[in-house]
Amino acid sequence: MSTTADPEAPPEQESHPASDIRATRTSFLGRLPLGTFVRRLASILALITIDVCGLALGLYLALVLRWLYYEHELPLWGVPWDAVEEWLPFLAMITLLVFWQGGLYAERERRAGVGRVVSSLVLVAGVTLVFALGVDHEFGTYGLAPTAVVACAAIIGLLRASYERITKDVLHGLGVRRRAVLVGDGDNVGHLLKTLGHARGGIDYSFVGAIAPAQNGIPLRRLGSLGELADVLSRQRVDELIVNGGDVTDDQLVELVEQAHRRGVQVRVAPTTAEILTQRAEYVPGQAVPLFELRPPVFVGVDWASKRLFDLVVSSVVLIVGLPLWLLIAAAIKLDSRGPVFYRDRRVGLGEQEFEMIKFRTMFAGAERLQTKLEQRNEASGPLFKIRDDPRLTRVGALLRRLSLDEVPQALNVLRGEMSLVGPRPLPVRDFDKLEAWHRKRYLVLPGITGLWQISGRSELTFDDLVRLDFYYLENWSIWLDITILLKTIPAVLTQKGAY
Repeated sequence: MSTTADPEAPPEQESHPASDIRATRTSFLGRLPLGTFVRRLASILALITIDVCGLALGLYLALVLRWLYYEHELPLWGVPWDAVEEWLPFLAMITLLVFWQGGLYAERERRAGVGRVVSSLVLVAGVTLVFALGVDHEFGTYGLAPTAVVACAAIIGLLRASYERITKDVLHGLGVRRRAVLVGDGDNVGHLLKTLGHARGGIDYSFVGAIAPAQNGIPLRRLGSLGELADVLSRQRVDELIVNGGDVTDDQLVELVEQAHRRGVQVRVAPTTAEILTQRAEYVPGQAVPLFELRPPVFVGVDWASKRLFDLVVSSVVLIVGLPLWLLIAAAIKLDSRGPVFYRDRRVGLGEQEFEMIKFRTMFAGAERLQTKLEQRNEASGPLFKIRDDPRLTRVGALLRRLSLDEVPQALNVLRGEMSLVGPRPLPVRDFDKLEAWHRKRYLVLPGITGLWQISGRSELTFDDLVRLDFYYLENWSIWLDITILLKTIPAVLTQKGAY
């Protein structure tokens, strides 16, 4: 899909009547055009079917595993299924209600991920146990509940991932796409276009043009200025306005939203850093002017304990289960080049304190001494240092970098309390020394092995974009967000998106 438009091309006329997006809130059927409504209904019914089937299969698997554990033989098919049939209607009803409340049946772009599936199933298990105790149901073992949660989460997660992939290909094949207009100034529009990419949430985007003061620096056809927005929306078929928040005043944004909603067009705003920081701000009452207190995002109390426990459990599993892979990688490194298996790099962590981050060695011994000569080839923005086809990489090191396997030994840093599984990426001292003052809020928490950087474009984003992702993570942290990031890191690594 091309993201540029011919400046001489005639404007496309609107092919459907405008409808005020605010007025449709009182009508369920009037909220969406018929085709979109049918797709949404089909999507919800498909996801409900997937979840109920996944729930039934997960329960059956958990019961089979319990039977194997106690009886040491495979049960007849119908024996566990009798228990599934007894509880399935109740569990299905509770699960669908919890999933709906958790946003798991929302539109594709806003639909919650696997982390929310896990948290929702934990809640379902808790509700079920309370109900069972209330009716004096006798349990053979309480170990069935966590087993069922894990089994159901794995099966439902796999089925939902398959559904997302298949429907994405179907929508692409049918040519379904959202027509979007960018709003901003000059180079900011170009940066926003590059950052957004061609698709979001599995839906292709067609960028119709831009609303901007002038054509300078804009890689799209300029449709007009903000003052001409109403005329532009009357001439163009537009589904969505995407606004660079730093390029419009409050008054302009209010008027823009009014004009867009009057014509049934959605508005999305790319927030400024200040807007990200105020997402969890606390209102201070009793002031003539509304004030919001920005608290430092330091994990304390239950938050810290749950995150730390999660880090210890998962990193211990990685170390134990992955030991054979560690030995294989170590042998490959030693056979490929001289030098130690591990590389200890000075990084800046919590409280801007230095620590030694452990990685598998991917470069020739002494390669760090050549960095000064390679600075002029740096391809990353801001303080980062990244170059494609780094001549210092060994053959095995290049493969480890592509698969991010060189990062695995950082599980040791996690056990030592120097890092977390998920968090802002720790920077080398060389990069840290070049940071601006506003970047340093990211050092109020433990750095992570992975984070939003790794699943959101990685090396394709500017450093300021990456820091804003860190801020979003700090302001919106939950254990389920950590789980979602960890699970999304796997496909991000396998596709090597933005990695070098």
